[in-house]
Amino acid sequence: MKKIIIIGAGAMGSAFAVPCIENKNDVTIVGTHLEDNLIEKIKSNNQIHPALKTQLPKEIKFAKFEKLQTILKQDLDIIVCGVSSVGIEWFVKQISKNYKKNLPIILLTKGLSILDNELTTLSDKIKNLLKKESHSEINISAIKGPCLAAGLANKMRTGTVIANQNIKESQLLKEIISTNYYSTEISEDIIGVELSGAIKNIYSMLIGASEGLSNFKAPKEIQSKYFLNTAASLIHRSISEMVEFVSHYGGKPETVYGLAGLGDLYVSAIGGRNSLMGKYLGEGYLYNDAKEKFMKDTTVEGAQLALEIGPKILQDLNPKHFPLMFSMLQTICENKKLEINW
Repeated sequence: MKKIIIIGAGAMGSAFAVPCIENKNDVTIVGTHLEDNLIEKIKSNNQIHPALKTQLPKEIKFAKFEKLQTILKQDLDIIVCGVSSVGIEWFVKQISKNYKKNLPIILLTKGLSILDNELTTLSDKIKNLLKKESHSEINISAIKGPCLAAGLANKMRTGTVIANQNIKESQLLKEIISTNYYSTEISEDIIGVELSGAIKNIYSMLIGASEGLSNFKAPKEIQSKYFLNTAASLIHRSISEMVEFVSHYGGKPETVYGLAGLGDLYVSAIGGRNSLMGKYLGEGYLYNDAKEKFMKDTTVEGAQLALEIGPKILQDLNPKHFPLMFSMLQTICENKKLEINW
């Protein structure tokens, strides 16, 4: 039995607790300072998570933010980061006071960041921030792949990949969290895994725009029936660009064809918030208008990522090598109409 703390009571962190608890681990989910009401709702409503609409196992313990530092002082085996990408600095601030050398950190969050004017993965960002707090021996793994939180919480068969520069660490985590429905592969290509898991959100918006991009002169009824040719073409071109992007930043091309890349792109493209935003963009809406009119209170990870890294990418990379990415980045960052140079 391992003692695991999951910081962040959102959908993915809470769903991840299910296979962890099934492996007889001691699991506590601690909400952020913004999630006290969420924790109260879960505890008072028979462990039903409002976002997952699923009853979580009674063995999972929930705690409010005020308990976080007390729990971090305990003899923990694993810390799980289940906060959003914008909360990474907050997460590091919380764990830095009581972080013990080489204590495993599992990163569930998908995203990239610009740090010191360079594109960086979130695992590297966490390492750099912890080093500034005088921590030198840091053990961090990233788990990525086609995993919709509600599916995992309901024990649907799910495959993900655990990445760590030290493959032995990935193997140890695999043994701790895998179940008959939650299968895990291992990789030492943490750069490629994180890059793939992040940028697929941008490309899934593009594939979501397939209907509108299929033939703008055709009636919407015809577009909705026959857009799959266009979608297939965009998937092919998206994967090609993802391979070049991941390779450019030091990841392995083959990682893109695995769960963190192709697998995750598939899940995001056939449904979800990124593809929904893409649908609106494909219909001709400007990003700012679509966000305000249809998705005002909805987090669109691909759009958030575009706004975070877009200006740097548009400045540094060659648009001839990444025409699809540049089209989407300009659409989001510069609020331009989505157009593809076929």
